[in-house]
Amino acid sequence: MVPHPLRALSLEETKTARDVILSLHKDVVVDFREIYLQEPAKEGMKQFLDLEHSLRLSPTSKRPPRLAKCQYDIVGSDRIPEYHESIVDIDVKKRVKHEIIGKERQASLTLWEFQILIEACKKSKMFQNAIAEFKLLDGFELVVEPWPYGGLDFGAENRRYFQGLCFAQDTRNGNADSNFYAYPLPLIPILDAHKKEIVRIDRLATGGKGDSLTGKTHSERIIDHCQPAEYVPELLKNGTRKDVKPINITQPEGPSFKVTDESLVEWQKWRFRVSFNPREGAVIHDIHYDGRSVMYRLSISEMTVPYADPRPPFHRKQAFDFGDGGAGNCANNLSLGCDCLGVIKYFDGVVIESDGEPRVHPNVICLHEQDNGIGWKHTNWRTGRAVVTRYRELVVQFIITLANYEYVFAYKFDQAGGITVEVRATGIVSVVSIDVGKTSSYGNVVSGGVLAQNHQHIFCVRSDPAIDGHKNTVLHEESHTAPWDKVTNPNGNFYEIRKTVINKSTGLDAAPQHNRVIKIVNPNKKNPISGNPVGYKFTPPPTQKLLATPGSIQAQRALFTNHHVWVTKYRDNELYAAGRFTLQSQLEIDGVAEMAKRNDDVTNEDVVLWSVFGLTHNPRVEDWPVMPVDIFQLNFRPADFFSANPAIDVPSTKNTSSVLVEKNDCCAGKQKL
Repeated sequence: MVPHPLRALSLEETKTARDVILSLHKDVVVDFREIYLQEPAKEGMKQFLDLEHSLRLSPTSKRPPRLAKCQYDIVGSDRIPEYHESIVDIDVKKRVKHEIIGKERQASLTLWEFQILIEACKKSKMFQNAIAEFKLLDGFELVVEPWPYGGLDFGAENRRYFQGLCFAQDTRNGNADSNFYAYPLPLIPILDAHKKEIVRIDRLATGGKGDSLTGKTHSERIIDHCQPAEYVPELLKNGTRKDVKPINITQPEGPSFKVTDESLVEWQKWRFRVSFNPREGAVIHDIHYDGRSVMYRLSISEMTVPYADPRPPFHRKQAFDFGDGGAGNCANNLSLGCDCLGVIKYFDGVVIESDGEPRVHPNVICLHEQDNGIGWKHTNWRTGRAVVTRYRELVVQFIITLANYEYVFAYKFDQAGGITVEVRATGIVSVVSIDVGKTSSYGNVVSGGVLAQNHQHIFCVRSDPAIDGHKNTVLHEESHTAPWDKVTNPNGNFYEIRKTVINKSTGLDAAPQHNRVIKIVNPNKKNPISGNPVGYKFTPPPTQKLLATPGSIQAQRALFTNHHVWVTKYRDNELYAAGRFTLQSQLEIDGVAEMAKRNDDVTNEDVVLWSVFGLTHNPRVEDWPVMPVDIFQLNFRPADFFSANPAIDVPSTKNTSSVLVEKNDCCAGKQKL
């Protein structure tokens, strides 16, 4: 069976692409980074999808070529890798495009580079001597956690660096999962990735309010004032709760969704495709509702996590979790009955080793249905009859672990034509050492000797709308108090709705004081009831933008955070809000801010929307040792797209498995008087 053009590469296709690259570089060392689907150019893909949706697709129909994007290093005599990107046509086994990025921009990191840092620390006499300066308690062992280096300082040599955050782990309990974050150490080894050597040790200030930004005030007995902070159930002092009874999600007749070709999902009136790539994780393509086009592509484009501790080297502490290393590479292998409940369909990914050998990355996406309360309800007070439906959602979810943090990403489709993109942040806050008895302006003390630094998580969702076609217009709609007027507003209760069409590519912000709503409409198709153009809408979450000072390295390399919403004109391969290369960047290049500067016409055009939102996280003690989830949602809802409530036909059947709490159970906790 010929794979669909939007289906992710198989193991065999990945091997074919690798072999083509190796055949072109026979006399040099080739270190592979990524091989994944290069999505077809949109114009050709639109023609293919038109045939597919009109049921005119045949074995002889023209198909977009199956292309693989290959990212790899060529290592020459100077031992400095030269980064290359190539596009390989899988069917003809030929390279069709080749770009030498060179040695100025840093390719995204790979997980095996982290292992190089660990090994270099073991071999480094400089690092071992630095560790020996501390008198650790008996039974504690060193843990080095690899991290991206952050933005290079202005004027710094452009070498490829990695850094390691250091902790001590209590091994006395014999549990490999004992929480080492509770025992931070104040030094950071710096790896020159080209030399594969530790070239510097950054020593950290551990003071508090009023202390120097660079002062070294800590004792050699650095962890003596730290305490255990375990989270695995078997190490909890008082164990887990004993009064929690099971809740089971059952679907005795099976799921309502259907998956074919390991990519096509059909659920009630929804139809879309799912793919997976190493940078963005799960991507949703070709979204239709009841045969009508809604979106061409939906993805998480980028996220940045800047830290607010001004003490060097923390001014560099800023991760781009999609661009620096890839969300897909860090995706969890999801577990049945844990990460997703109910009747589950899992999707696998494909990742490669440094020699280009592919392997299956199992269970990286889960698909399931869930109940989310009442969908709609009305009670006829005259007859007493209530009609109520449940709010069922189809969820496409993936979870990534990035050192200490976890992020849960979900695309949720509901029965009323809505799409929700949800982000949940959890995991362990990033911590550093602080002297006994001190507090800090740069974070909150969450345990003895442990300072959780203030920081932000700023996400960007990229949506490529196709509202009944690819020619769309974006506008923002606001509600304003109307002035008193004897004729039009004699009692002062009227408010007016103002609509502003976005004519040129630009950035704009949330305005909750005016209920600013962003609408994407098809001006060429009118709603038969209202006469308005058919469309979808969302309200930009009015979250705080980047707090780093304009002109700082943190701000310059994350220009996408300057606005809550960006509107740009579509171009192939413009997928990343912060640009293609974020690792050690000093300036956002080829990101959405540059796209907007083109001043393109965006009315009745193929447009792209970028929604930016996030969390300013000033940690609480309650975030320790593992943070309860913080939840953020971006909600796309139909706006005059349908002629009535599209969920009006959802069955209002009674759930017969629901039961009353027995009287004895309900009152079991009460004491007799």
